[in-house]
Amino acid sequence: MKRVIVGLSGGVDSSVAAYLLKEQGYEVIGLFMKNWHDDSVTISNECPWLEDSNDAMLVADKLGIPFQVVDLSEQYKERIVDYMFKEYEMGRTPNPDVLCNREIKFDVFLKIALDLGADFVATGHYCRKGEAEINGKSVYKLLTGKDENKDQSYFLCQLSQEQLSKALFPIGELTKPEVRKIATEQDLITADKKDSQGLCFIGKVRLPEFLQQKLQPKEGVIVQISENSTIYNREIPSFRSKEEELAFFAKKYKYSIADGKIVGKHQGAHYFTKGQRKGLAVGGTKEPLFVIDTDVVENVIYTGEGKNHSGLYRNVLFVSNEELHWIRTDLALKNGESLQVLARIRYRQKLENATLYKVESGMYVEFQNKQSAITEGQFVAWYVNDELLGSGVIA
Repeated sequence: MKRVIVGLSGGVDSSVAAYLLKEQGYEVIGLFMKNWHDDSVTISNECPWLEDSNDAMLVADKLGIPFQVVDLSEQYKERIVDYMFKEYEMGRTPNPDVLCNREIKFDVFLKIALDLGADFVATGHYCRKGEAEINGKSVYKLLTGKDENKDQSYFLCQLSQEQLSKALFPIGELTKPEVRKIATEQDLITADKKDSQGLCFIGKVRLPEFLQQKLQPKEGVIVQISENSTIYNREIPSFRSKEEELAFFAKKYKYSIADGKIVGKHQGAHYFTKGQRKGLAVGGTKEPLFVIDTDVVENVIYTGEGKNHSGLYRNVLFVSNEELHWIRTDLALKNGESLQVLARIRYRQKLENATLYKVESGMYVEFQNKQSAITEGQFVAWYVNDELLGSGVIA
């Protein structure tokens, strides 16, 4: 019997994952990861780890599998929380869930599992794993979940072949309603439990309060840029090469306070992200204001009225070589090569047609249609059919 360690989170998905593995004849052990101690910044009762670990324990008990809690809060703080602070400080918007999978679940947690003699680790992610033999070598594929509405492959876009080789995703072939039905039939306490929201393992966090632990509030101005600003009428030069054209369109608009009018104040540009609407507290416009850019050096937030404002849209982004990651290393592009793919710049976004262009310093992703709020620090992931091939941090 192969031994599998399941990351039991106290939710319905991982509970059913454990049940299915047991049914398939694996020796299953449940481990709950405790990653957070500080309740002062979580919104009460949204995802307290105590309740979750209790539910995970009751599920393990019901399934008759061994269970224990592992405290990874130190590694979580070092690898995820400190990274988040640093990114926000630089005016970028990190994705802690993608990092949590790469750094915690499939690294720290995986090592603990292997030390316990596990052959695999399993999670309750809605995605699938494929395997093919290429040039006499096993190659692992990360495939989208069958439930298109719940597909979570994006969150695993930074996994490596090594990590994927040890991963199992038992519920990837199921839809959410099917998972709930199994949990109900097996009388698992998590059957009707709401999906947890917010940061991986921390729960819902009031982001400004969370960031204020490290990043001090600092008053600055909110500037509104008109849709008719001359900034958006930039002259398109004639390009000598495709790379020159991509570099031009990947460049974001540059704003200064003189380009618009001051409409309010804020407590720190580093608390805001592109595309954000809530928390600006500025009234008097026909349509809501959206953040179109932040300047953490000058501490200014630039906004535009309405979700179709020109300042929100671009169709080219860049990923530097250091931030470029291929799950399918055998398919990685060489300089000068291009590839037509489907891509997304955030979880839940529908896949869009795009072309990858590999250049000396990194890779451009050119979308067929303009994308709203392309945000530095977030991940772009690219697919061919239902396989996620790679990802990168937006520069």
